[in-house]
Amino acid sequence: MTETKERMDLFSHRAGKDRRGQPLAERMRPTTLDEFVGQGHLLGEGKLLERAFGGTGLPSLILWGPPGTGKTTLARLLCERAGARFSPLSAVQAGLAQLREVIAKAEERLRLYGDKTVLFLDEIHRFHKGQQDALLPHVEAGTVTLIGATTENPSFEVTAALLSRCKVVRLEALAEGDLRILIDRALGDKERGLGGLQVEVPDESRQRIAHEAQGDARRALSTLELAVALAQRGGVVDGQVAMEALQKKTLLYDKSGEEHYNVVSAFIKSMRGSDPDAAIYWMARMLEAGEDPLFILRRMVIFASEDVGNADPRALTVAVSALEAFRFVGLPEGALPMTQAAIYLSTAPKSNRALTTYAAARKAVLAHGAAKVPMHVRNAPTKLMKDLGYGAGYKYPHDFEGSYVPESYLPDELRGSRFYEPCESGYEKEIATRLARLRSKE
Repeated sequence: MTETKERMDLFSHRAGKDRRGQPLAERMRPTTLDEFVGQGHLLGEGKLLERAFGGTGLPSLILWGPPGTGKTTLARLLCERAGARFSPLSAVQAGLAQLREVIAKAEERLRLYGDKTVLFLDEIHRFHKGQQDALLPHVEAGTVTLIGATTENPSFEVTAALLSRCKVVRLEALAEGDLRILIDRALGDKERGLGGLQVEVPDESRQRIAHEAQGDARRALSTLELAVALAQRGGVVDGQVAMEALQKKTLLYDKSGEEHYNVVSAFIKSMRGSDPDAAIYWMARMLEAGEDPLFILRRMVIFASEDVGNADPRALTVAVSALEAFRFVGLPEGALPMTQAAIYLSTAPKSNRALTTYAAARKAVLAHGAAKVPMHVRNAPTKLMKDLGYGAGYKYPHDFEGSYVPESYLPDELRGSRFYEPCESGYEKEIATRLARLRSKE
C-alpha cells in the first residue's frame, strides 16, 4: 500500500538512513573496539570482557549503565568481534511477534550456514515477565546470544532465570577526560565530525561542555553540535555560546531532571484545562526528546480516571485502547492513537470524583480500622453461619420495584456517611440526579 506524502513527511525523520541527517553522536559512533573510549575496567587484556570471551566465544550479557555510556556501541562491536549477525530490537516497541521473527531467522542461519546471531535487546527492563520467559529457551539452547542493555538495576527488572544465564556488565559514566577525547575527535574529523566547518572551539569551551555533560557522551556531542551551529561557519564557540548551547539542551528535555517533571506537569494540566492544542504540543515535546511513550500513555490512563472519571466513562476505554494500540504498532505510527487519546481526554467533561471519593473512603478506613461487617450483608454459605445470623434480613434489590430498596451497607459506626458526591459535569450529572432520587427514599 502506498503511503501518502504527508504521512511520509511526518515520520521520515525517524528513518535515519541518510548519515548526513544523523546527529553527531550517531555519526561518531566508534567502528572498532580500539576507537571505543572509556570503560577501561572492562576492555583490554585481562579485563572482564576479554576474559568473558574465553574459549567459547561471546557469552550472553546484560550491559547495565547510565545513558550515553556506550552500551549500544559496545554491543555492536562485541558482536562484530564474535563474527555474529547483529539483530537489534527495542523492548519499548517490540512484542512477541517481532521476537519470534528474529528467533526464526537466527535458527535458519544457524541451521543452514552455522552463523551465530546476537540479539541486542535495548531497554530490556521494558520486557515483561512473559516476554522474558519466551526468550529464555532460545538463549539456553544457544539459538541466539543475548545482549541486553538497561539503565535500571537488572536484579529488579530481569527475571532470575534469564539473569542466571547472562553475565552482568556494569558500565560507568564517562570521565571528563574521556569526554574530551570524544569532543576533540569530533572536532578534528572532517568526514563524520565537525572538522570541515571551520569553527574554533577553545580549550575552555571544550572542557566546559565535557564537565556539564556529566558522563554522558551523547549529551556532550549533542551539545557540541548545537554550539557549533550557534557559532556558525568561521565563528568561535566562546563561553557565552557554550553556555547558550548547554542551556538549550537542558531546556529541551532532561528525563532525569526538573524539566522532565515540568513538561509532564504541563501536559497533564493542559488536558485538565481542556486545551487540546497545548496538550498535544507538550506530548510532542516529550516524544521528540526521547521520552518513553508508555510513560506518557500510563499518565493518560491515570488521567482518564482521576480527571475525567464518570463525567465521560468512555475516557478510560479510549486511554487504555491507545495504550494497547501503541503496543501493537509502536513508533512512529503509535503517536497517532496517542494524539487521538490526548485530544479526547482534553475535550471531555471533567470530574475528579474518583480521586476525592477514594480519598474520603480511605480516610474513614484509617480512622475506624477494621469495622465489623453488618450481619445482613455477610456471606452465609453454611447452615451454621445462617444459624448464627449471617445474612439475616438481607433484602435482595431485584425483588423490589426499580431494583432498589432503602438499606444501609456500611458498618454501624459509618451509617449515613457520604463519600461520593457526583459533580454536575457530563454523564455524572445524570448519576447525580439518579442518586438524589434514590437517596430521597431512605
